[in-house]
Amino acid sequence: MIKGPEEEIVRKIKEAKDKDEEVIKVVEKIKKAGVKMLRDKKWKIEEGLVLKEGRVYVPKDKKLRVEIIQLHHNTPIAGHGGQWKTVKLVTRNYRWPGMTKEIKRYMEGCDQCQRMKNRAERPAGKLKPNQIPEKP
Repeated sequence: MIKGPEEEIVRKIKEAKDKDEEVIKVVEKIKKAGVKMLRDKKWKIEEGLVLKEGRVYVPKDKKLRVEIIQLHHNTPIAGHGGQWKTVKLVTRNYRWPGMTKEIKRYMEGCDQCQRMKNRAERPAGKLKPNQIPEKP
């Protein structure tokens, strides 16, 4: 399903101990029903992973979620592409509640992005005569 550097992340997701309450309930329903998928096809279990709408559901593990965001944002290929490009890349394979907000917070803390960001500010104008410092 997922190859390359993301294989390590998938392994960590499978081993994550701090599962979301919602996911625990869904997994219990799936196991109780004895099927691999719920009728609405939103949730299913595949290869030990919980999938929601075909994407790997990431449990409440802050380090793991940040690692996923970094993988899709900080690589030379992704090239610090901005919030919406990062959201698009992450949502190809992963899903969790509040993902867009978490990516936005990450971007606000990314030093390289903040330094390279285009600012929509007017350029500084010329100094007026009363603003020119006097020579000592």
